[in-house]
Amino acid sequence: MPDGLTASLEKMRDAHLPDLAIDTFRHYYERLSAGETGMLPESDIEPVGDLVDAEDLPEGGEEALDRTVIVKLNGGLGTSMGMTRAKSLLEVKEGLTFLDITVRQALELRKRHDARLPLVLMNSFATRDDTLAALAGYDDLEVDVPLDFLQGRVPKIRTDDLQPVDWPDNPRQEWAPPGHGDIYTALVTSGTLEALLDAGYEYAFVSNSDNLGAVLDPRMVVWFAAEELPFAMEVTERTEADKKGGHLARRRDDGRLVLRETAQTPDEDLDSLQDTSRHRWMNTNNLWINLHALREALDERDGVLGLPMIVNRKTVDPGDKSTPEVFQLETAMGAAIGVFERAAAIRVPRRRFAPVKTTEDLLGVRSDAYLLTEAFHVQLAPERDGPPVIDLDSDYFKLMRDFDARFPAGAPSLVECERLTVEGDVAFGRDVVVRGTVKVTQEGDEQLKIEDGAVLEG
Repeated sequence: MPDGLTASLEKMRDAHLPDLAIDTFRHYYERLSAGETGMLPESDIEPVGDLVDAEDLPEGGEEALDRTVIVKLNGGLGTSMGMTRAKSLLEVKEGLTFLDITVRQALELRKRHDARLPLVLMNSFATRDDTLAALAGYDDLEVDVPLDFLQGRVPKIRTDDLQPVDWPDNPRQEWAPPGHGDIYTALVTSGTLEALLDAGYEYAFVSNSDNLGAVLDPRMVVWFAAEELPFAMEVTERTEADKKGGHLARRRDDGRLVLRETAQTPDEDLDSLQDTSRHRWMNTNNLWINLHALREALDERDGVLGLPMIVNRKTVDPGDKSTPEVFQLETAMGAAIGVFERAAAIRVPRRRFAPVKTTEDLLGVRSDAYLLTEAFHVQLAPERDGPPVIDLDSDYFKLMRDFDARFPAGAPSLVECERLTVEGDVAFGRDVVVRGTVKVTQEGDEQLKIEDGAVLEG
């Protein structure tokens, strides 16, 4: 049997993957086999202090907008919510999907600022066909660069012998996406980076397709261009709810900014990771990239940026824990902040970080606690200071098919709701109103039906 690296590279060549993608995978496999864990201990970093506040940036000077591209990460299937197609095709507000809202935001910005502002999606092999079919209805969307490029894929590696996993029952499950850090490789291998530069684009605003708060802010384009920065990350203040997630830090040995994820934190440093008064800033995954600087960095490193490795331990079939354990070798695109010498971070309000990761998030956004503006911004209703806290019983609401079955007439009114907790099997009728703090509990196997027009007050 060939060694695991040789077998993995042969598998990738047989799948006709680009040489640069194969070289990048080799880089991370060799680090894995050498015993590297990707850990970033507290002793190697220090906290980051005050930052430029995006709310204080001046208006005007928008000529850089015509040299800017909007890139959305669109490779996710929403599998944690039971979905099997592009998550961005999920209806989210007033009959519009994430993708509809994103497209209309871009078209509105173009009209308002008289700029090209192309929208380019990074799709995965699982989301591309459905997404492009949905975009076919927007005749005026594509400008002078392609609408999408394709994220790569890498073999899943068995944890017992570091061989690429073989799974004849479902060969698609032998492959994994290499994390959104693959954007830099995919921009090159798809030809998109050169196409953008050839068309005169210099700056990219990159964000997740499920984060409806991530709307391009012209003031930040102006700031990024005027400061001649190679890379910038939008960060927001961490709260208690974020303490188990990653944070921004500064590397002691060279002073560069770095992103530390939970998976990169040794157990003995978890208390420091969770200290939100020490490590104040979390990555929103809204990034600004100077495309010329990116090409230079890639050329200097033979196409491999060498981002910190994230080793995810899963089973080959994520839905069946009895299947063999595998490593998925991933990187985070925000980790590129450590590659660029003059990379910066900018403080943004929490509203720019509003991803929909669960059906609870989705219920809040679908409700009247959020409004869709004329510019297609999804934002909190003016009478609210923050989103309602929603806790739905995962046995009955976690998956979309179960969630939709229990809200057949749509979301209840939550504009006056502080907290909604649902325990057990509960279905909501039409025009239900929830006010204050409400807990609905149903014990036993029979479903509780909340009648049409009911007002629930705690």
